[in-house]
Amino acid sequence: MKTQLRKSLLTTIATLAASLLTLHAAQAYEVVKPLVDTASLPASAKTWDEPNPLRSNKDAAVIGRSAFNQACAQCHGADANGSRSPAPDLRRMGLGCRRIQDEALRTRCMGDADAFFVKSVRYGKQKFGIVHMPPWEGVLTPEVVWSIRSFVETAPK
Repeated sequence: MKTQLRKSLLTTIATLAASLLTLHAAQAYEVVKPLVDTASLPASAKTWDEPNPLRSNKDAAVIGRSAFNQACAQCHGADANGSRSPAPDLRRMGLGCRRIQDEALRTRCMGDADAFFVKSVRYGKQKFGIVHMPPWEGVLTPEVVWSIRSFVETAPK
C-alpha cells in the first residue's frame, strides 16, 4: 500500500512540475517590437525575397544588433551569444554554407538558410502544442528581420 501511495504521489508531483514548466514556458515569451530606424536601408530590404538583400551591409548589421538585443536576446542570448541560452544559437545557421567553394552553390545554400530563418521568425516554432518561439509576423518588418539576419551572420562566434 505504501509503495502504491508513493508511486501515486511521485506521479502527481511529476505531472504538476511538467504543468508548471509548460505554463512558465508559455508565459516566458514577450513579443517586443524593437525601436530601430531603418530609413538608411535600401528599398530592396522591404520584401521577404531571399537571399538576404542586406548581407554584408554594415549599417544593417548595426541596426540588426540593436533589434536583436531588444526582441530576441531574451531567448537567444545577448548579442546572439546563444551558447548558454534556452533557444538555439543562431550564429550557426548557414555556417556550413560559407565553406562551399562553388559560389553559385554557396549562394543557393545561404538563400535556403535565409528562407528557413525568415519562415521561423515570421511564423514561429510550435511542437506538440507547445510554443517554442512566438510568431513575429506583423511585428517585425522585412528590413528589420533582414537586419537581424545580417547581424547574426557577423556576430562573433
